[in-house]
Amino acid sequence: MDAYELITRNAEEVVTDEEVRELADDPEGKRVYVGYEPSGVLHLGHLLTANKLIDLQNAGMEVVVLLADVHAYLNGKGSFEEIRETAEQMKAQFTAYGLDEENTEFVYGSEFQLEEEYTLDLHELELSTTMNRAQRAMAELQSGETAKVSHLVYPLMQALDIEYLDLDLAVGGLDQRKVHMLHREEIPDLGYEARPCLHTPIVADLTSGEGKMSSSEGITISMEDSTDELEEKVNSAFCPPTRDPEGDLENPVLELFEYHVFPRFEGVVVERPEKYGGDLAYEDYESLAADLESGDLHPADAKGTLAAYLDELIAPGREKLRELRS
Repeated sequence: MDAYELITRNAEEVVTDEEVRELADDPEGKRVYVGYEPSGVLHLGHLLTANKLIDLQNAGMEVVVLLADVHAYLNGKGSFEEIRETAEQMKAQFTAYGLDEENTEFVYGSEFQLEEEYTLDLHELELSTTMNRAQRAMAELQSGETAKVSHLVYPLMQALDIEYLDLDLAVGGLDQRKVHMLHREEIPDLGYEARPCLHTPIVADLTSGEGKMSSSEGITISMEDSTDELEEKVNSAFCPPTRDPEGDLENPVLELFEYHVFPRFEGVVVERPEKYGGDLAYEDYESLAADLESGDLHPADAKGTLAAYLDELIAPGREKLRELRS
């Protein structure tokens, strides 16, 4: 796999392909980031982008993880002291999960977002950006939550962070696309160069295959989960023997194999008794998905295997959480 294939593997969208190909021609030392609002415990949404960061490190790029304490404060997530405590937990979990600590720079937003130059640039964006444009870029609010002025400032800061972190590439889930487009549209008016962006997919709801997996509704897998809890969640997951049964539903079990398991393991072995055909070995996602669709791989066997591999991935982070809380 060449650098371009590694950089774009499992990406839902690349903006623009030409710019990313140019980065792939000489990726060594290029800086890429993902920003996370500190929440304490990593879940599969965090880990999907973390898998991409690991790909980018393997391609030779330097990773910057923004621990967005100011963003979290604007979002009403607690005092700075409380937010930084949860951010330190996240930092430890990321390195336990597999990010190369020597090639990962963890940055608090408050290290630069409170400086005069940043603040003045932020005010320039406030002057040039309409409320409607900022609203389109802002993250979805929880049902019934009233929008505040801070929610409008939030995406403007995200757009500006990409410049102030001296990045070559911005990475985020597809739900960050509007913020990244705001960056590309507005940042040149401040005299800065817009950066390319890479968007990872959003995994469907575990129990229905609709929408997206949501930690706020308690239907995701996190590093807090025990082995038994993880197995229970995976075993109850929606898993039809097709990838897209009705055109608007996804198979979250297959998505977790594609975006979480195969990027981190050289192959997957489904262990089965000889009376049921014996073990199945897969070197790539497509062959596993094809066997599920054909009936050669039973959904129950796929789920059991998925739970085992996910447990192996999150076990170091689970142990790290126990150490931090003991």
